[in-house]
Amino acid sequence: MSESSDSATPLFAWALLGVALLAVSSAGVVLQAMSEVPPLLRASWRMQGTALILLPGFVYQFRAMGSGGVSTRDWQIILASSVFLAIHFGAWVWSLDHTSLVHSLLFVSMHPLVLVLIMPVIGSVVRRGHVTGVMVGIVGALLSLGDVEVGGEVTVLGDAAAFLGAVTVVGYLLAGRHLRSERRMPIFVYAFPVTFAAGIWLALASISQEGASMVDVVPEISLLGWADAVWLPWIVYLSLGPGLCGHTGINTVLRWITPITVSITHLFEPVVGGIIGWLWTGETTLGIWTVLGGPLMLAGAIMVILEEGRGDRDGNAVS
Repeated sequence: MSESSDSATPLFAWALLGVALLAVSSAGVVLQAMSEVPPLLRASWRMQGTALILLPGFVYQFRAMGSGGVSTRDWQIILASSVFLAIHFGAWVWSLDHTSLVHSLLFVSMHPLVLVLIMPVIGSVVRRGHVTGVMVGIVGALLSLGDVEVGGEVTVLGDAAAFLGAVTVVGYLLAGRHLRSERRMPIFVYAFPVTFAAGIWLALASISQEGASMVDVVPEISLLGWADAVWLPWIVYLSLGPGLCGHTGINTVLRWITPITVSITHLFEPVVGGIIGWLWTGETTLGIWTVLGGPLMLAGAIMVILEEGRGDRDGNAVS
């Protein structure tokens, strides 16, 4: 990654980041519109499609580095990462069926706050800025829950599922940071097996919980039902758009744009996703408490990211 400042970043990198944000933000409304398909199966389809897109890059990079480039310990971390990714996507897609689009995107984006809670476990220093950010985020989340109504579109269970997605994605991100930064593992060598295995775990969960089957002729309950002419365009878009252009695009721009800038930009997914959802359906669920609490949730997460960017300051460490 370049050490140059954001002011020296080429214009095309900013354009790529903008496209990546739009692509990632569109996933929620597309997955929500596929509600005829059970959520765990829907998430598995998403992983299967993305894995197919990543496969050529994996073959090329894996051949270049050789099998000896990936240790047994690396494969163990990849396996663990795939479990975290499967739970993340399964919980998040399930939440799209049980709460509003904006609430789902808000709560699944709170992973910076979750990271602070486990920082003492992984040996990182917790500073006042981290604590302040978490407190602001929690206040925002509590305010947002004021829009929960019995029988309403916003539900505590749906919000909790989205937050479970935020909790588990931290494991996926930490595994990726270790393998990509410390082990210097190429992006496709990491991303393909993690995504492919996550698709398998989600398929097994769908068989167990939703009655999905490999041989069923009804595509909406078939493990490979995404290949049906009705659903194939949806999965192709999710794989090429949010999958390749979105997440891979975000990883790509880290070469020119600092991680802190990319992370903060990514936090605007609930805002952009909410706008895309409104344009798609012509309506959106946005209660007054969400209007008050949502910005605080995002502000708290941004405060945590900014504090991380400042580096350790012993004078601000808290016990």
